[in-house]
Amino acid sequence: MKKIIFGSLLLASVLAGCSASGDSEEPIVIGGKPWTEQYILPQILGQYIEANSDYAVEYKEGLGEVSILTPALEQGDIDLYVEYTGTGLKDVLKEESVSGQSSEEVLDRVRKGYEETLNATWLEPLGFENGYTLAFSKDSGYDAKTYSELAEISKQQEMSFGAPHPFYERKGDGYDDMIATYPFKFSATESFDPAIMYEAVKNGEVDVIPAFTTDSRIGLFDLATTTDDLSFFPKYDAAPVVRLEALKQYPELEKVLDGLAGQISEEEMLAMNARVDQDQEVASDVARDFLVDKGLIKE
Repeated sequence: MKKIIFGSLLLASVLAGCSASGDSEEPIVIGGKPWTEQYILPQILGQYIEANSDYAVEYKEGLGEVSILTPALEQGDIDLYVEYTGTGLKDVLKEESVSGQSSEEVLDRVRKGYEETLNATWLEPLGFENGYTLAFSKDSGYDAKTYSELAEISKQQEMSFGAPHPFYERKGDGYDDMIATYPFKFSATESFDPAIMYEAVKNGEVDVIPAFTTDSRIGLFDLATTTDDLSFFPKYDAAPVVRLEALKQYPELEKVLDGLAGQISEEEMLAMNARVDQDQEVASDVARDFLVDKGLIKE
C-alpha cells in the first residue's frame, strides 16, 4: 500500500511540475489594430516565430486601437503586438515629442516608459517608419518636396487643409503646432474621416492632407508626398511591444524576434499593404510571401 501511495504522490508531483513548466507551451498571443498593415504584421511575427522556434502562436488581429491594445497587453490578454514609437510616446505615455529627436532617442524614451509603467518593453524596430507626410494630388501643379516648400506655396495661392478631427486637437504634433513650426497660410480647414481623407484630396475637396507614409492609398490615388524637413513630427518606427512576463515565459522569444530587426523597408511595407488593399489578397498569404522571398523562412 505504501508503494502505491508513494507512486501516486510521485505521479502527482511530476504532473504538477509539468503544469508549472507547461506555461511556455501555451500559444503566444499576438494582437493588432483593425487596419491593413496591422493585419499583415501579426502574421509576419507569428509565422516567423513558429518557423524559428517550438512556440505556437494565436492571433487576435483587428482587436482594436491603442486604447484597447494597451490594457490588453497589461492584463495579459495578448503577449505582444506591433506599435509605433511616436504613438507609444504621445498616446500611451502622454509625453511631449521633442523636435529633432532621433529614432534611437524616441525608442529609448518609450522603452524606459513602458518598462516603468506598463511592465512591457520595446524590442528592436522592424526597419520602417509609418509616419506623417503632407500629401497632395499630383494634378494640383504644386512643385514641393518638403513641408517648407509647400508652406511657401500656401502663401502665394489658396490652399485648403483636411485632416481627421483629432489632428486639430493634438498637442505637440497637431495642427496648431504644425503651423507654428511651418508658416502655412491655409485658406480653409476641413475635418474628414480617415477612411475618406485620401479620396477627398484626390477629388479636389481639399488640397493637402496628413497622410501616412506606408498607406497604399497614396499610390492608389496618385498623390505626391513631402518630407518633414524640420523634423516636426516624432518618429513612428514600427517595433514589437511585448510583456516582460511573456519574455520570461518564452525565454527564446526576444532572440527570435530580433531576427526580424531591420528586415522590413518602408517600400516593402507599402507594397504589402497595396497587395491587400488593391489586389484583395489575404494578409497571411502576403506575410508568408514576404518572409519566403526574404529568406527568413523556408517555403
